[in-house]
Amino acid sequence: MKIKVLKETANELKLEVEGEGHSLLNLLQKTILEDDRVEMAGYDVPHPLIDRAILYIHTKGKTNPETVIKEATKKVLSLSKEFQKSFRKVSKGYKKSK
Repeated sequence: MKIKVLKETANELKLEVEGEGHSLLNLLQKTILEDDRVEMAGYDVPHPLIDRAILYIHTKGKTNPETVIKEATKKVLSLSKEFQKSFRKVSKGYKKSK
């Protein structure tokens, strides 16, 4: 995965993410939008045959958009670990009942 900064100001960050599409960016956008310090966030996959997407975030006040993205990625990782733990637990029960 390659990330390129397309635009950066005090309250805006626009990134080009190569090698990712809807799966990761939709989850990241949703998580970013849960943050009250965010005014707007979105992503775009300009062409379905090109493995590249654009992530955009605009924050309120003096909130650094880079900080918000870092916190959102940590939250996504935590949710993934929680899901894995729950899935392992339920899959053990499923395998025993066969």
